[in-house]
Amino acid sequence: MTTALSLQLSNRLDPKLTAACPIRDVLDRIGDKWSVLIVGHLKDGPVRFGALRRGIGDISQRMLTETLRHLQRDGLLYRKVYPTVPPSVEYGLTDLGHSLLLPLDKLVEWSAQNHDEVKAARKEFDKAG
Repeated sequence: MTTALSLQLSNRLDPKLTAACPIRDVLDRIGDKWSVLIVGHLKDGPVRFGALRRGIGDISQRMLTETLRHLQRDGLLYRKVYPTVPPSVEYGLTDLGHSLLLPLDKLVEWSAQNHDEVKAARKEFDKAG
């Protein structure tokens, strides 16, 4: 059975196909340290910048701004500025961003179910190294 993943993996040696690989292109964005956390914080509705930063906790203002811009560029979230003094800014998921929630939930579920096994494998590997 040929799956999209196996087809992409089998084409990894062709430079033209590698450059246009949708798996790499998309996973580079959603697979970074902060994007999944940001999308998760926006799943229940729009959130202001400050609340988003407090909710994530250990993200710098610069990194939050940069990641939000990347997610907005990719069409996963929108930015709305309210004309207040100072301006209020909130972020929310677009339809495309909402469509990412189900696969992310599955990944989070898998991570929670298998975390102990992954940690045990790391520990065993490190002992042998």
